[in-house]
Amino acid sequence: MKRSRRSTIAPFMVMEVLEAANARAAAGADVLHLELGEPGEGTPPSALAAARRALDEAFMGYTEAFGLPDLRRRIARHYRETYGVEVDPRRILVTVGASGAFVLGFLAAFDAGDRVALAEPGYPAYRNILRALDIEVVRLDVGFAEGFQPTVESLERALPLDGLVLASPANPTGSMLTPARLEALRRFCTETGIRIVSDEIYHGITYGTPARTLAADADALVVNSFSKYFCMTGWRLGWMVVPEDLLESVARLAQNLFIAPPTIAQHAALGAFRDRALLDRRVEAYRRNRDRLLAALREGGVTRVAPPEGAFYLYADVGDLTDDSPAFCRALLEETGIAATPGLDFDPAHGHRYVRFSFAAAEEVVAEACRRLVPWLRARADRGADPSAGVS
Repeated sequence: MKRSRRSTIAPFMVMEVLEAANARAAAGADVLHLELGEPGEGTPPSALAAARRALDEAFMGYTEAFGLPDLRRRIARHYRETYGVEVDPRRILVTVGASGAFVLGFLAAFDAGDRVALAEPGYPAYRNILRALDIEVVRLDVGFAEGFQPTVESLERALPLDGLVLASPANPTGSMLTPARLEALRRFCTETGIRIVSDEIYHGITYGTPARTLAADADALVVNSFSKYFCMTGWRLGWMVVPEDLLESVARLAQNLFIAPPTIAQHAALGAFRDRALLDRRVEAYRRNRDRLLAALREGGVTRVAPPEGAFYLYADVGDLTDDSPAFCRALLEETGIAATPGLDFDPAHGHRYVRFSFAAAEEVVAEACRRLVPWLRARADRGADPSAGVS
């Protein structure tokens, strides 16, 4: 029988790493999870309390396709309080995770055959969702010289373009655009008719200058999520700020593809806003994890790491130790119990020499991973860069 060409996209490699890690754990061995972009401390208590209260008091039927009006108003208030930006709640669409927002946004903004640019290394689902929709992915090859972020010059070389996916802070690198660079990209896209899709799901998790939103841009699609800063990954809830010219299109798509976002998760999200002080303390724990893991990598001889200005990842160049990052990560898991993600998940061209470490886990998990990582890296360097060296 026929299988669609659209379905033949690349796997999401981090989930394969998780499967291998879980198999190791099922066999009785320990695992330190540094592969997942998942906060280790779990759902904040006010979100859990709100969910329990809603189960007793609220009707668990469909909400409006755009989500609970109270939640949309609370998200609008979040933009006012956090960024000083006024967003009309009617432009806020609550979605089934940020993933649902990307599907809806890409469908509403782009046609099959359109050209959409994105930085690589970058989140693989951007590339794979676009390809599944028959949208041409235009790769912007960025690295240390560009701060792992797009530049106006890279866009000029890639023209003509219909869209640009931006992420600041970015996955897997944690890099951020300065306000001046973000404004230059925004202005260039406005002048050339390029629609920006701004992935802002790591906003709130920064270690210096706060992130800037593009929610005030009349043409940008802005995506955010309750998964990362709000620590609600399994609740599968995100949101999107929709430009006026796409509201009707997005509404029809949302009604037909998803009907409505999950009701219980929306009630929980309303509660999560009450735990901002707790969530900010968790960001400080991520900062300590970042510094601890950076020091361990350096002590182990890995010194080229993307600038970790936000999010909770270190994207490390291990090219002196391997030219096969999947084999490197398999050996790391088998010999130390540390699960990490091969760079090929994020960059098919250069990811063979990179590994992403997540430091979102609890502090004691990251501390133990660092204790194991340093001697393993040193021994690896002593054995040479053979990707199969030391696999038992």
